[in-house]
Amino acid sequence: MDREMNYGSDYKFIPATSIGSGKGVELLPDLYCHTIQIVNIAIVGSKDSFVLVDAGMPNSSDDIIQIVEKRYGEGAKPNAIILTHGHFDHVGAIIELIEKWEVPVYAHPLEIPYLTGQKSYPEPDASVEGGLVAKMSPFFPNEPVNLGKHVEPLPKNGTVPYMDGFSWIHTPGHSPGHVSFFRDEDGALIVGDAFVTVKQENLFDVMMQEQEFSGPPRYLTTDWKAAKESIIKLSKLHPTIAVTGHGVPVYGQELTDKLNQLVRNFDQIAVPDYGKYIDPDFH
Repeated sequence: MDREMNYGSDYKFIPATSIGSGKGVELLPDLYCHTIQIVNIAIVGSKDSFVLVDAGMPNSSDDIIQIVEKRYGEGAKPNAIILTHGHFDHVGAIIELIEKWEVPVYAHPLEIPYLTGQKSYPEPDASVEGGLVAKMSPFFPNEPVNLGKHVEPLPKNGTVPYMDGFSWIHTPGHSPGHVSFFRDEDGALIVGDAFVTVKQENLFDVMMQEQEFSGPPRYLTTDWKAAKESIIKLSKLHPTIAVTGHGVPVYGQELTDKLNQLVRNFDQIAVPDYGKYIDPDFH
């Protein structure tokens, strides 16, 4: 492993999975979503030019390489890895992928301290209302990954390297530099964890991938006001298809209806009744 790059000392394999693990779906000719254990990665582009959005769970690099090569052929590699944010389940294989592919990584400037070993995220909230996954959250890796010079800030003009037609949108709340990606031409939205389509705190729902629109995973979300504003911002884009970090992709009228419902009832649907990061103004 490149000495310049390292995972935190608490980095480890997480034995969590779901019935969706190992399954992928082509949503558009240039947009593919694949579930690795309990989290989704996206591949955007064509065989000649594509990117990987997010980097899966710890120890999943072999799976991701196989997914890419199955789609685009042996030896295929992306032009870059683009991150929605730096939580462990979105950067779990990133060092091995950088070493294999020798490609740059892009993230929001506010997320870079968590990707260069400078800052740890706030500790997960095991006390938050939700379920068994929330109770398990203190065992998840929380120390920052250090990518050294391999990570760069996304362009200030809102474009996304190698993702023609897409713009990045700052959608904080779940993390300070969380971003989503939107293509105005066809309404394609890659959400990250700004909102999800499975209640990520509930172990049964996660394992069975029970579809339910929800806000960002509660145990790692520290700013609920910002999270609400981010979802309002995304709803105003009127997306036609959404790839979420957790849960199944959603399309068309169902997406419109469920997203509008989440906006209208965010305080009741998304915000937990209790937890150490809850602002009393919400309830």
